[in-house]
Amino acid sequence: MWHVLGAGSLGTLWATRLFRAGLPVQLILRDQTRLTSYLQSGGLTLIEQAQKQKFPISAQTIGHLQPIERLLLACKAYDAAEAVTQLAPRLVNGAEILLLQNGLGSQDEVARAAPQARCIFASSTEGAFRQADFQVVFAGHGHTWLGDPLDLQPPAWLEDLRQAGIAHDWSLDILSRLWRKLALNCAINPLTVLHDCRNGGLLEYPAQLACLCSELIELLNRCGHSSAAEDLQDDVLQVIQATAANFSSMHQDASQGRRTEIAYLLGYACSAAQRHQLVLPHLQDLHARLLSHLGARGLPSH
Repeated sequence: MWHVLGAGSLGTLWATRLFRAGLPVQLILRDQTRLTSYLQSGGLTLIEQAQKQKFPISAQTIGHLQPIERLLLACKAYDAAEAVTQLAPRLVNGAEILLLQNGLGSQDEVARAAPQARCIFASSTEGAFRQADFQVVFAGHGHTWLGDPLDLQPPAWLEDLRQAGIAHDWSLDILSRLWRKLALNCAINPLTVLHDCRNGGLLEYPAQLACLCSELIELLNRCGHSSAAEDLQDDVLQVIQATAANFSSMHQDASQGRRTEIAYLLGYACSAAQRHQLVLPHLQDLHARLLSHLGARGLPSH
């Protein structure tokens, strides 16, 4: 059974494809109000190539007593540890948790909250957005890398992903993948918030991008992830061009008055630099400006 917590874009995208492939899926919602709302909607809707399909996936609240052997955790990074703490009594010994969070830091928090479970990290390039509650638009086929720094043996359920058409690879160095994605996010997302622009608008600020990439490369090398630092600036520019018309997730969160994942992206990078006694003035200044910008809008800085 795939228990899925987090009916956001990625959680819905995974749940509908697993269910469509004939695999058992159980959605976990935070409370009775949310469950009632879901039941009224009649299921999760996947919109792919303008075709809508609704899937009547069964759902339960966090407080349900059904044991959990495999959990797909698809909530925001700042909610991950608390959600797992609430679910801890339901997790069987040797349960597996697949983590789909942005950034770094939440993975360690989840591992501490569920010492009886195996945590598998994921880094995905799939594009999806919620059109309405319990509805997801599959915007772009991508790839998902999965791995476990503590156990390099791939789990047997990767076959489920193949069956569901979820393109994936088992990575023997998942941390480098996560650091690379963190660096891309740190170079792009905060600037889109401060300049209030789509990703493509950043092409007007080449000097800022170059300075940030240079410092991020220094950080990746110091943290022992030199492979994640290779051609970083070229990759940042490619991502900006490929997603030029999109608003970054951080921009969307900030502009809609929602809490951002700053603590698990730029905050994590700056803390890592501090731990390694690395002075990165542009990165630290960007972090300070972003905190001030969010604070002025009454949004949390953590």
